[in-house]
Amino acid sequence: MVLYKSKLDRYELRKVAEDFPRAKIFGSKDSETYIRQFYFDDLEVYESFFILLLNRNNNTIGYAKISQGGVSGTVVDVKIICKYAVESLASSVILAHNHPSGNLTPSDADSQMTTKVKSALKTLDIQCLDHIILTADSYFSFADNGVM
Repeated sequence: MVLYKSKLDRYELRKVAEDFPRAKIFGSKDSETYIRQFYFDDLEVYESFFILLLNRNNNTIGYAKISQGGVSGTVVDVKIICKYAVESLASSVILAHNHPSGNLTPSDADSQMTTKVKSALKTLDIQCLDHIILTADSYFSFADNGVM
């Protein structure tokens, strides 16, 4: 679903045909595998932040690249995450970003941002299920490690 602005400056929700690969997400391994398909050169070069949008049945309904930064960080705007979640009518969201350094340990900024996004989404009755940090050959799940 997308928010569509007609020629009459009227907004309406519409289902748009798309070739989006659907999948059911059962846990962090499914999230990691699914999200990895959106990373190409950025995985080991610069930090990028994505969101995975899910319906009430944990089926994927969309994804969005929120930001792309430098080799050691990227800026994440909570309003943009909420915009995509609301426009897609998502019931839940999974956050994901990569660490080009190969270090899987979440930074203080990663943890603070996760808390901030989770709180904003909760206000909109949207659940933040997990935050995945990717490296070239592994991943870290905030949910699996009890830090959600």
